[in-house]
Amino acid sequence: MKVIKKILGYLSFRKEEENTDNVNIKMMHGINKISLLIFVAALVVLMIRYMTS
Repeated sequence: MKVIKKILGYLSFRKEEENTDNVNIKMMHGINKISLLIFVAALVVLMIRYMTS
């Protein structure tokens, strides 16, 4: 459950505590969030396909 809370906390688009003005770091975090969302969506699709077949 702790892992799920960390993932949900990471995916929420809240303001980070660190004051990072570097655009590259902000873009990297955005791309990481998108890739994690796509991975989770793919896992859901695989689980649905496995359960229905």
